[in-house]
Amino acid sequence: SVDHQKLEREARICRLLKHPNIVRLHDSISEEGFHYLVFDLVTGGELFEDIVAREYYSEADASHCIQQILEAVLHCHQMGVVHRDLKPENLLLASKLKGAAVKLADFGLAIEVQGDQQAWFGFAGTPGYLSPEVLRKDPYGKPVDMWACGVILYILLVGYPPFWDEDQHRLYQQIKAGAYDFPSPEWDTVTPEAKDLINKMLTINPVKRVTATDALKHPWICQRSTVASMMHRQETVECLRKFNARRKLKVREGFSQGFTRFCDKWNSSAKYIGVCCCALVSRVITRKQEIIKVTEQLIEAINNGDFEAYTKICDPGLTSFEPEALGNLVEGTDFHRFYFENALSRAKQGPVHTILLNPHVHLIGDDAACIAYIRLTQYMDASGMPRTMQSEETRIWHRRDAKWQNIHFHRSGSPSVPAK
Repeated sequence: SVDHQKLEREARICRLLKHPNIVRLHDSISEEGFHYLVFDLVTGGELFEDIVAREYYSEADASHCIQQILEAVLHCHQMGVVHRDLKPENLLLASKLKGAAVKLADFGLAIEVQGDQQAWFGFAGTPGYLSPEVLRKDPYGKPVDMWACGVILYILLVGYPPFWDEDQHRLYQQIKAGAYDFPSPEWDTVTPEAKDLINKMLTINPVKRVTATDALKHPWICQRSTVASMMHRQETVECLRKFNARRKLKVREGFSQGFTRFCDKWNSSAKYIGVCCCALVSRVITRKQEIIKVTEQLIEAINNGDFEAYTKICDPGLTSFEPEALGNLVEGTDFHRFYFENALSRAKQGPVHTILLNPHVHLIGDDAACIAYIRLTQYMDASGMPRTMQSEETRIWHRRDAKWQNIHFHRSGSPSVPAK
């Protein structure tokens, strides 16, 4: 379906993006005709809602906020991604803690571009944040995100948007003409450097518009402590509170109209989707924990030199690539028996401790999984000195009769037997 294709596109784009200021995608799941994207748990709410709850808010705070947004946009652009829907609703905070990172979210309208490619990718975005080139239906690209950043920065400084009209046609005419200004008295206390950065972002010609790279080099951003004003902006906070209330009301009005029609037809299904989603995500997390646990049990059997416990966890036809096999694919557990009986049993003379670092589990259907991790093994050598070995391992697990068995593994790095 078209919706599934859009979700697949969003998932593909989100997999490209790994940045502290972007909400990270952990998994995409399809089950029983439903499709789910599992993202970071982000608990801090919207950035704009947090600002109005602060006791102190200054230009320097606005500079720090827009810097994080620009860092996220720069990463997107470096990865060939244009967000196309930058707006307050998509700027979240990682947690409720003071100084929590700003996180850019919702890549549902994002597109992939080649370099500085400009093309007509369709009409997409939110009215007050649309760029002149999109409204003119001209070819566009990465600069549309920088225009939206300019709108967001303007709001961060005074609490209301640069372009506003109840009539959408008049609003679009304002945007296409770049008809904004810095009225008194609220803008009188804003530094010239802040206004200069806004002007560079809200440049009508996208070719001349500032890039994310250059915006981050602007004095108001990179020399914040000496350039940005530290004065508390109480009127900005009050205006922003009203701005938040207006946009929430607008969202509720649009939602109630659409949701009433939706509920009339899909009420029972909507309930099912919510329950199904929670149950599915819970099941995925539980399954991944199972794989980590059984992998730890297998490593413990190796550390204890317990060949019987090892063979219970491994499939009789286990295949392996490991340093000890000198580049050969080994099948079965007889090759490992030698090490258990002759080397690992001697290793038990001293304590052996293993840590699995960064375990990543990928579920392959209901009855198979793959886990990759770094294995750190601590032991005492013959002279009584503590030693550490490191290896990188990947194991494939298959579930038979409700029991997980290791059917293949690949190890690189140190051998599994501690050197004495």
